[in-house]
Amino acid sequence: MSEFDNPFADPEAQNLFRDPSIQQAARSQATRQVLNDFNPFADQLPNYGSQLQTNARGSATMAPASPQPAVLEPLDQSLLKPSWEEEDLRRKKVELDRRDEELRMREEQLQRSVGYEARRNNFPPFPTRCPIQPCFYQDFTVDIPGEFQKITKMVYYLWIGYVFVLLLNFVGSLAYFISSSQHGMSNHSGTTFGLSILYCVLFIPCSFVCWYRPLYKAFRDDSSFNFFVFFFIFFFQFCVTILQCLGISGWGTVGLITSIEMFSAGHGGTVAAGLIMIAVGALFGASAVGDAIALIRVHRIFRSSGASFAKAQEEFARGVMSNSTVQQTAGNVAASAARTTVQQTWSSN
Repeated sequence: MSEFDNPFADPEAQNLFRDPSIQQAARSQATRQVLNDFNPFADQLPNYGSQLQTNARGSATMAPASPQPAVLEPLDQSLLKPSWEEEDLRRKKVELDRRDEELRMREEQLQRSVGYEARRNNFPPFPTRCPIQPCFYQDFTVDIPGEFQKITKMVYYLWIGYVFVLLLNFVGSLAYFISSSQHGMSNHSGTTFGLSILYCVLFIPCSFVCWYRPLYKAFRDDSSFNFFVFFFIFFFQFCVTILQCLGISGWGTVGLITSIEMFSAGHGGTVAAGLIMIAVGALFGASAVGDAIALIRVHRIFRSSGASFAKAQEEFARGVMSNSTVQQTAGNVAASAARTTVQQTWSSN
């Protein structure tokens, strides 16, 4: 009987996997597999020692690693919320981008329509044959941004209404002067009539140049300096219009006080003149109300536009220093002072 038929023989005696050389080769292969799977940059290294297992026959095997889910810490929500400084900067950037886009569109529209060479003065609209030519260029669609065209036109219509009231004041002052002369009334109707002519000649162009035109340029160029010029002069315009509404005798306007004087005379001519004068006073009052509304609206726009007194000072200084006349005068003064200093130095030596 051979030893393979021996029932008492060790069944593992002839097992080839119990050979030490075979077991060493199996361990070397498992070790090389572990080294190949090793990642030095991984956050968490698996425990390869616990993965090496030996089966019942003595061969080394890899035990599967138990996966662990990654845990993400929640972000601080306060870091995602922009601060009020960042929000203000973002809002200002959006506003600047919008204004740049509007300026670019207006420039393109200007180039398509009239062109820079054909940009001629068109106001006042004098006839072509008139020896006096227009002095200003005015186009609300081209020069003024869309959101400011309404308030600019409102102030323009206020100026036209003020011109009409001044002309009507001339008519009322003439009626005041004629009625007083016919009925022998001793008053200042002659002075009022003379000053009404002066006011028409003086106030009509000065009101356009001194308070309407600065507002037009303020919205056209986004100029803080022109805004301050408008506020300063237009406030006095408002106060003067209130005084003109009263119609003080001898002050160049007719209104409530002078109309009461004519009504008190009791004559037919004086009553008719009084009606004209009280209408003039009412129109002056309506003009003052319109001035107050325009002043408030422009001030709101000024506060929301980012303009300031510092910007106005900077614009004024830049405009003065860039003026050729100022530069020439400053150069002449500096040269004269240098010559005087040199002459005094030579004469003392």
